[in-house]
Amino acid sequence: MIEGFITGLGAIGFLIRKELLALFKEPSSRVILLVPALLQSLLFGYGATYDLTNAPYAVLDLSHGAAAASVMQKLDGTGVFRRQAMLVSTTQIASAIENDDMLMVLVFPADSENRLGAGQSAPLLMVLDGRNSSTAGAAAAQVGAIVASINAGRAGAPAISIERRAWYNPNLESRWNMMPGLIAALSLIQTLMIAALSVAREREQGTFDQLLVTPFTPMQLLIGKAIPSILVGLAQSTIIFLIIVFWFRIPFAGSVALLYLGLVTFTIAAVGIGLSISALSVSMQQAMLYTFLLIMPLMLLSGMLTPVSNMPEFLQIATLVNPLRFGMDLTRRVYLEGAGLHEVAHDFVPMLAVAAVTLPLAAWLFRNRLA
Repeated sequence: MIEGFITGLGAIGFLIRKELLALFKEPSSRVILLVPALLQSLLFGYGATYDLTNAPYAVLDLSHGAAAASVMQKLDGTGVFRRQAMLVSTTQIASAIENDDMLMVLVFPADSENRLGAGQSAPLLMVLDGRNSSTAGAAAAQVGAIVASINAGRAGAPAISIERRAWYNPNLESRWNMMPGLIAALSLIQTLMIAALSVAREREQGTFDQLLVTPFTPMQLLIGKAIPSILVGLAQSTIIFLIIVFWFRIPFAGSVALLYLGLVTFTIAAVGIGLSISALSVSMQQAMLYTFLLIMPLMLLSGMLTPVSNMPEFLQIATLVNPLRFGMDLTRRVYLEGAGLHEVAHDFVPMLAVAAVTLPLAAWLFRNRLA
C-alpha cells in the first residue's frame, strides 16, 4: 500500500512538472503570465481612482462682494480646487465647460451682497461638467461643505460641531479600498484561463489521446492539472500584493499567513471552475469563450465596483456562488482591518463549498473523458 501511495505521488509529480514546463517553456507564455499582473495593478492603482485630487474651476463674479471672495479663498486653500479663470460674461460659461477646461463654473449674481445685507439668501449657481458624474458629484459635495461652513460662521457659533473620522482609510482614498481587492480579482483572470485551457490544449495538440493509455487515474490527472494553476494564481497574487505594499505604500495591517490561507482557498475554488470548463470544452477557442463569458459576471457580482448590499435581492443571492465576492472581502478585511480568522471565517465556507462542487465535477468529467 505504501509503495502504491509513493508511486501515485511520483506520477502526480511528473504531471505537475509536465504542466509547468508547458506553461513556461515559451518566452511569450512567461510574459503573459507575469506582465499583465504588473500592468493591471499599476493601471488600477493610478487610473481607477474616485478621489477628487485636481478640480479646475472658473468664477463669474458679478457681485464683487466679500461673500464671493470668502468662498474663492476657501476653495483655493483646499489644494484640490484650482481657479483657472475669472470670467466676465455668461457667454463664456458654455465654452469653459464644453472644452474640458473646467470641471465647474461658479456664478455669483450681481445682487448677492445686497441680498445678504438685507438678511435674505443669495443664490450661488454651480455649473458642473456632468460627463464625469462621480468627479462632479464629489466636487459639488466639497463646495457644499465649504459654503455650509461659511454660512455657519455668519450665523454665529454653531450648536453642533461635526467631526468625521474614517477607519482603515484615514484619507478616504479609493485606492486603499480597490487595491487590496485586486489581489484576488486580477489573479482570477489568469487562474481561470490557465485551468480552462489545460485539457483543451491537450486535445488540440493531440496529447490528450496519449493520456488515455497512461496508468494515471482521473484523480491523479485532476491533481496534476490543478496544482500548477494554483501555483501560478498564488504567484500572481504575490506580485500584486508586493506592488501594493512597496510601490503604493498602502499599509498592511493583517496576518500574511491568514491572507495566504484565504488566497489558497480562493484559488482552489477558481481552479475548480476552470477545470470544469476545460473538461467540458472540446477546443481552446471554446474554453476561452466560456472563460470570458464567466469572468465579467464574476467581476461585476464581486462587490469590487458596486457594494453587494446595493444590488437587487436576486443578484445578491447569485453572488453566494461567486468565490470572488468572498475572496475580495477576505483580502480587504485582512489587509486593511487586520481581521483575524474568527472574523473572516464566514468567507471560507462559500469558497470551500464551490471547490467541493467544482473539483468533483471536473474529476467526474475527466473520468468520462478517459473512459
